[in-house]
Amino acid sequence: MKCYLSSSRTAALLVLASLAGPVHAVDVPVPGHFDPKGKAPSTYTVARQKALRASLPFEDRRDFEESRRGFVAAPPYRQIRNDTGQVVWNIGAYDFLLDGRDFDSVHPSLQRQAILNMGYGLYEVVPGRIWQVRGFDLSNISFIKGDSGWIVFDPLVSKETAAAALAFANEKLGARPVVAVVYSHSHIDHFGGVRGVIDEADVKSGRVQVIAPEGFMEAAVAENVYAGNAMVRRAFYQYGLLLPRSPYGHVDQAIGKMSSSGTSGLIAPTRTIKGDVEELTVDGVRMVFQNTPGTEAPAEMNTWFPQFKAFWAAENITATIHNIYTLRGALIRDPLEWSKQINRSLYMFGTQADVMFSAHTWPRWGNARIQEVMRTQRDVYANLNNDVLHAANNGVTINEIQNVYRLPDSLQKQWAAHSYHGSEEHNSRAVINRYLGYWDGNPTTLTPLSPKDSAPLYVQMMGGSAKILAKGRELYDSGEYLLATEILNKLVYAEPGNQAAKDLLADAFEQIGYQKESSSLRNSFLAAASELRSGIPSGITPRSAGPDTVRAMSTDLWLDYLGILVDSHRAAGMHFVINLVTPDNGEKYALEMSNSTLTSIKGFTAANPDLTITLNRADLEQVMMKKATFASLASAGRARLDGNAQVMQQLMSCLTEFDPAFEIMPGTRRPAPAAAPGG
Repeated sequence: MKCYLSSSRTAALLVLASLAGPVHAVDVPVPGHFDPKGKAPSTYTVARQKALRASLPFEDRRDFEESRRGFVAAPPYRQIRNDTGQVVWNIGAYDFLLDGRDFDSVHPSLQRQAILNMGYGLYEVVPGRIWQVRGFDLSNISFIKGDSGWIVFDPLVSKETAAAALAFANEKLGARPVVAVVYSHSHIDHFGGVRGVIDEADVKSGRVQVIAPEGFMEAAVAENVYAGNAMVRRAFYQYGLLLPRSPYGHVDQAIGKMSSSGTSGLIAPTRTIKGDVEELTVDGVRMVFQNTPGTEAPAEMNTWFPQFKAFWAAENITATIHNIYTLRGALIRDPLEWSKQINRSLYMFGTQADVMFSAHTWPRWGNARIQEVMRTQRDVYANLNNDVLHAANNGVTINEIQNVYRLPDSLQKQWAAHSYHGSEEHNSRAVINRYLGYWDGNPTTLTPLSPKDSAPLYVQMMGGSAKILAKGRELYDSGEYLLATEILNKLVYAEPGNQAAKDLLADAFEQIGYQKESSSLRNSFLAAASELRSGIPSGITPRSAGPDTVRAMSTDLWLDYLGILVDSHRAAGMHFVINLVTPDNGEKYALEMSNSTLTSIKGFTAANPDLTITLNRADLEQVMMKKATFASLASAGRARLDGNAQVMQQLMSCLTEFDPAFEIMPGTRRPAPAAAPGG
């Protein structure tokens, strides 16, 4: 499995460059080795699901009423295709959720959320002024009717799904031009489909505005870039990208079904909202923007429509608990700041609002209902922060808090406090990590052995693999799945080729996954189970982001990532200095390879470089996109190489081509195929 990189071997970062929220679906069919049926839920899992159905507040049907309210029409199709006929969106893959059955392989609360997220079509939010198209992608696209055209909020992930949504809205409501696009925040499901609703030429001419919060472009490109390859691999677990769409596999993504797999783009904003609260009138529509940096995204903003008494909550309030730590990997978010910003929204706008709608799930109507949901979400994030730190200050560690922290009973009874995207387990650990770091204070865990090094000792002391397998089977048969994983995981690390151990561990993972309310946890356990049984899927390459993302990436970011790609062992003994100059934007950089480390500094050039590369930034982008090399650009007269060009070959020789198929569970990598005989 290869992710082919640019001539500077940096394009792998683009896969995740804008994906601080969801990750793109992989543009391939589900491999055949995934069993679409899955193993049956055990009697213990069935009993647990039955008890949950009796204890959860299923009598509260308001979400179902609100999710259907304002329905206008659904299109006759269940799939959306790209220009070549390839399916990029398929809501129909989840139609099994609509047959009225209770699935014992799905947590009842998660199944409820998955059914609610099956809303598909055009919905009216504010009579005659605001509509949403839902179920066309992971996120919702919203259409606000101005004096002369549409103001579009958050144009989905892909241009194909966004274009289909706009066409359907125009068909049902009357065709109108798009006069403005608003990006609520810097995650790709809120801007990636922009080219499906507007033309960049109209933006450049001033006919269309693009509005975004301060810091949007930097966050859209830079967040989580440096560990991008690892995030891609981990995303296969959190998002269940290759799991079958079935009661035994992927059923929901908490805030929507799944991300589309079409073509994503990015058009830079023409207007940036900088103030904490800033008002703007566009096409006769008054909008009061509330900047909320450091909440669900580094750059994010809510919007109040005073004319309509409508509050747009972006992705800050989706009536499900989000990720403080997202399992694919990202900087840990601040639940206290998130709570404070929701509180500001409540006091500034929530007391007046008649409807609250967002980029995911469905709207809430009526002021009392809106305030109820806002307070619930505010209190959950505050409680998570405060109660976890309360426990930490009483000595509970990062390795214990997931078994200690629980929401107050009063919140557990409210659907808007349930963790479909995040989970109490991993979010509580994230809070301790944010404030205290990963160490639990025990010196044994300060410099621990790697699992593959410690596992053989455990296996030896437990009496060998046969005893562990027997005990593991006993624990599994008695429904003690976590205890079973504790010992089976040791055996799998000690004996990666022991398929019986991997299969039994997979069985335990599967039952745990069936029992999880959080889609992130469910997907992670089920994906790990699948790889333990069948190995890492072969021939799967994540889609990289397109040229829009490359153009938006700063040269600083690109050079920093070059430093991450350097294999310090290969670079041992190297020392060279390269100046990089891009005259069209007036930038200059000095790069130095020293002590097996590549560093760069902006605004300076070295006095005696080994090599100076001079080319326009636009031509540098061709190198970044693997459409050209420095040498080919020099031959074409579009770049100048002054000095020793061999140092560029030295640099290239120590850059790593990251493989996004690295093992997570031991013994899951498929062996490379044997070479064909002959020449």
